[in-house]
Amino acid sequence: MYELIYADPPWSYRDKNKNGNRGAECKYPTMTLDDLKALPIASIAAENSILAMWWVPPQPQEALDLVAAWDFKLINMNGFTWHKQTALGKSFFGLGHWTRGNAECCLLAKRGKPQRACASVPQFLSAQIGRHSQKPAEVRDRLVQLAGDVPRIELFAREGAIGWDHWGNELPQTSVNLATLSQPPAQKLRQLTILEVA
Repeated sequence: MYELIYADPPWSYRDKNKNGNRGAECKYPTMTLDDLKALPIASIAAENSILAMWWVPPQPQEALDLVAAWDFKLINMNGFTWHKQTALGKSFFGLGHWTRGNAECCLLAKRGKPQRACASVPQFLSAQIGRHSQKPAEVRDRLVQLAGDVPRIELFAREGAIGWDHWGNELPQTSVNLATLSQPPAQKLRQLTILEVA
């Protein structure tokens, strides 16, 4: 059972703007809210555990609904706020909804009564953008500092990290592919694998 679950769900946006091949659906397979809710996350979460989940600004209610479906309760809607920077260290000027997007937020939620290992983990970080939707590796480090060296998994992972179990369709062949989501929950859980990083 995992005491720390880190997720970057492939949110399906209401808009379908494919101009310039920019939207999320042009970059990777997205999932509906119902499909995300159906994932057996509650069954892999420890009785006392933390969920850290990236959410998209136009869908705050959907993020809260997903937290509840996975059997967690919100602690902080903006547990981490990532200020996006360019390679030159300038503020990134993205698209966005109403305002131009240059920040993303990761909420924190809990199940049971998890203990905070460190009370000095900062919320705000500035980091360079990578490929589409790639999150700063520093967030993983801050999560371990916050929760301690506990059993942990990254869902929808795009790369491996030492000390973490990983699940996602952009990982090597040894990892679970999103095609397995149509299988019964017990089968899905058996296919959660550890990606070894040299």
